[in-house]
Amino acid sequence: MAVPPLVLAPLVLASASPRRRDLLDQIGIRPAEIRAAELDETPLKGELPRALAARLSQAKARAVAQQRPDAMVLAADTVVALGRRILPKAESDAEVRHCLGLLSGRRHRVLTGLCLIHPDGRTVSRTVESILRFRRLDDAEIAAYLRCAEGLGKAGGYAIQGRAAMFVAWLGGSYSNVVGLPLAETAQMLRGFGYPLWPEN
Repeated sequence: MAVPPLVLAPLVLASASPRRRDLLDQIGIRPAEIRAAELDETPLKGELPRALAARLSQAKARAVAQQRPDAMVLAADTVVALGRRILPKAESDAEVRHCLGLLSGRRHRVLTGLCLIHPDGRTVSRTVESILRFRRLDDAEIAAYLRCAEGLGKAGGYAIQGRAAMFVAWLGGSYSNVVGLPLAETAQMLRGFGYPLWPEN
């Protein structure tokens, strides 16, 4: 008797971030659906950066998995931290300016929590950390960055894949993690659940 082919669960990306979608596309992974989870992302009192990234990624994955129990759900959440301090997702020029002022000439961490849920209930999660050092920024550079508006809506008030790349004097760890999705770790998690990373077509 012929063995029926294995049916692969569709992959749903629990994020509306175009950066994460582009990163997956870079390694040939195209989710069947993009479905953002609407959550309150406010840190809990005393919550540390690593714990926040892990908690939010897991909550996003669970929320979307309840809506799509037939799918493999991938979620991520990225946090920028200066020591124990969690920097905001900048929503105004003032917040971008404040973040860049704090990061100027200093090291900081970017942590991304990952969570993957299989339709059979298996769940795997991990948190990836990169460390960066910005060179010292002057007021004119910060003002110019504000004019290009790339920092709006970005954790820590900057996007490394844009003009802020010129601010980075040193980077340790995954570059794609700083953009928003650590590709090596994401691919490893998907492969562990049988997702084909090198499809034949």
